[in-house]
Amino acid sequence: METERSLTRVLVVDDEESQRTALAGMITLWGYAVETAADGQEALDKLESFDAHVIVTDLMMPRMDGAELLRRLKAQSNPVPVIVQTAYGGLETAVSTVHDLGAYWFIEKPVKSPELRLLLERAVQQGRLAEHAERLERQLSNRGLLGEMVGTSRRMREVFGLIQQVAPSRAAVLITGESGTGKELAARAIHALSPRRAGPFVAINCAAMPDTLMESELFGHEKGAFTGAVERRAGCFELAQNGTVLLDEIGDMPVGTQAKLLRVLEDGRVRRLGGKTEIQLDVRVIAATNSPLDSALKEGKFREDLYYRLNVFPIPLPALRERKEDLPVLAAALLEDLNRKHSTKVTDVAPAVMERLMAHSWPGNVRELRNVIERAVILAGEGTLELPHLPPGFGGTQAPRPAQSNGELRIPVGFTIEQAERALIELTLEHTRNNKTRAAEILGISQKTLFNKLKEYGAQGAGAD
Repeated sequence: METERSLTRVLVVDDEESQRTALAGMITLWGYAVETAADGQEALDKLESFDAHVIVTDLMMPRMDGAELLRRLKAQSNPVPVIVQTAYGGLETAVSTVHDLGAYWFIEKPVKSPELRLLLERAVQQGRLAEHAERLERQLSNRGLLGEMVGTSRRMREVFGLIQQVAPSRAAVLITGESGTGKELAARAIHALSPRRAGPFVAINCAAMPDTLMESELFGHEKGAFTGAVERRAGCFELAQNGTVLLDEIGDMPVGTQAKLLRVLEDGRVRRLGGKTEIQLDVRVIAATNSPLDSALKEGKFREDLYYRLNVFPIPLPALRERKEDLPVLAAALLEDLNRKHSTKVTDVAPAVMERLMAHSWPGNVRELRNVIERAVILAGEGTLELPHLPPGFGGTQAPRPAQSNGELRIPVGFTIEQAERALIELTLEHTRNNKTRAAEILGISQKTLFNKLKEYGAQGAGAD
């Protein structure tokens, strides 16, 4: 923290030399780098060479007062937070200074040391949030990037616009899209652009969690709350305090747990399993699902009241096959990332390879694309990705697939047990419209086993999940 503060620059502006020097000395002792100015004009001159993170200025000064300094900064689109101090206070002056002139805060003289120190820390944090948001805006306009999301297509520009609109608010968000489309990346982008950026981002996959452990993971538990609870444990909501929690695959959450989740969202409080007291929450909730909740609502497997609570601001993510014009920029971004990861030096993609990428249907979406390019990058090592670096049969003649007819699966001779098992799982998921809970019941396996199988298929680059 001290190293971080020493890199933070504060400009102190006051026409009274004794107060200016005393204030600068106090702020320096707190670990900040400080410069001073005697009035607004000198402050503007200093800012040309001293890139301040925060300005602390007097209001009443000769030549150029604090109000005019604020107007000049606003006209220059300078986002640096300004803390105004004055001996001539009052509610009307405070409102005018903060709301009309754009000051960060208003503080009366004599300045109280603890109050100013806290304001400085908060102003620095706000300034960094503004810088981060501006940087993301530049990335988005220049390269089609928003955090780790990439795309220049109309569909992705719409998604980026929705993310930027909802991020500053407290509204619950429901992100929908097929597996591999980047739902968690979208949730992280919302968090990164929000005032909660400095807080934690906690994600829980509701499909990968056994029903018996779901409530403990969400809400936490006290020691002895159930067999195996050997110590107190905080749940995801408690861990996400002052930040964001992502409830991934929300459609697979048990109905009983849904009722308790709804209560937490309505009351803003959570009680650990076995606990006697409630914990006040300040958490932003984002939910995600890879299959529409309409059928689950009709079948009574998802609570309607919870759905409306979560679906305040829906963001649908397009499948990769619906935005193939993004493939060149996606491939370029993946090459850059994978070169760092594997210490390779692959520079570009051959036109023949890009043609194959464009022709593929991408059932596994961006996750599948990453797996295909990662394999190719490792094989190539450097230079250009060529056709031999792609997986065998990719984009060309495909290996024979099981025949499907009226929900039946015909396995030809020559298929391995693993291939047949995978085909059966994929057909069952298609039949249940990707409802993993129902698919696991039909297949006679646990949800955890199904999840592990899908994860294995994803690692192989097929994108079944």
